[in-house]
Amino acid sequence: MSEEGTDAGGAPVGEPPVVVKIGGAKAVDPAGAVDDVADLAADGRRVVVVHGGSTVVDETIERLGMEPEYVESASGVTGRFTDADAMEAFTMAMAGKLNTELTALFREAGVDAVGLSGVDGGLLSGPRKSAVRVVEDGKRKIRRGEHSGTIESVNAELLSGLLDDGYTPVVSPPMEGKENDGGVTPVNADADRAAAAVAGALGADLVLLTDVAGVYADPEDSSTLIESAATPDELAALEEAAEGFMGKKVMAATEALSGGSARVVVADANADDPILAALGGSGTTIERSALGEADGDAEETEAVDA
Repeated sequence: MSEEGTDAGGAPVGEPPVVVKIGGAKAVDPAGAVDDVADLAADGRRVVVVHGGSTVVDETIERLGMEPEYVESASGVTGRFTDADAMEAFTMAMAGKLNTELTALFREAGVDAVGLSGVDGGLLSGPRKSAVRVVEDGKRKIRRGEHSGTIESVNAELLSGLLDDGYTPVVSPPMEGKENDGGVTPVNADADRAAAAVAGALGADLVLLTDVAGVYADPEDSSTLIESAATPDELAALEEAAEGFMGKKVMAATEALSGGSARVVVADANADDPILAALGGSGTTIERSALGEADGDAEETEAVDA
């Protein structure tokens, strides 16, 4: 029989899982997030961690004697162009280095963490994009040889089984890219959107940790933090305010909410107790009600990055 206030797996009754996305920028210190995940896990809250690592990927590419390449998509989104050589460096950095190091940090903090890439068990899966539409010198072109994809399915059963057994999954791209001939190729996927897909599949709260306090009405003025968006009009204002990398996070938030997440919080990774503070109301909280009746698919982008 379960203890009062918990389910059979020891999780607090009525509380959804939490998916935490830890950014890969140099300015993001994961220490506070690691401690918070340890506290949540000790209290029986189920947590999945998804991480990026664009800075380390760039450094790995450069150490291999190449130059990181970024392109602008036809819809105006900037992302990494990942050819075969860049994909090799990407896999080395993300699944080989960062995922292992972050999993070790969690285990050191007492968290029973399990590191997974999106390829493991078909955790994150979708069709591979071998070509992308880009804009170069004001002209639209098609670049071939790309290794990226858009996540269409999440192996929620795998994650739920690990959570039920008391483990904390630590997930990173690459994802499982399905070829037209039935083959499988590891490909790049945006880590914010990966976290959104996982949160939607689990019906989890999503916390997107970054290097600023949330979404600002004026991106140059931290005093203009938008604390919440609960209506379609408020979401529209949030989307208009979000620029650059923040635009990707707001896009990921709408995808998570459309997929089944109840709320998304964009918050500062370097704040005291960043995850606990975000769940308590700090940062920018986006409620599912902000979607109104328009629960459709979020816009797909042609270029992605972790």
